[in-house]
Amino acid sequence: MKVRVLLFAALRERTGKGELFLDVPSGTTVGGLRKEVERDYPSISSVPVALAVNRQHANSEALLKDGDEVALLPPVSGG
Repeated sequence: MKVRVLLFAALRERTGKGELFLDVPSGTTVGGLRKEVERDYPSISSVPVALAVNRQHANSEALLKDGDEVALLPPVSGG
């Protein structure tokens, strides 16, 4: 199944990409997807993130469906 992964702030800076399109097996969880992205981009593995699927907060055990949009949201500060 195909999913779109959105990367923000430090993740975008470390990968040089704002979005990824990935093919993942059926039954993949959000946490499994995150590990797959970290395998391809190890520099982001130390960045804590909140997870969202289709603009709704999700936990790492949430199952993905074909066409889902997953956002990896690192903490942001500023003013």
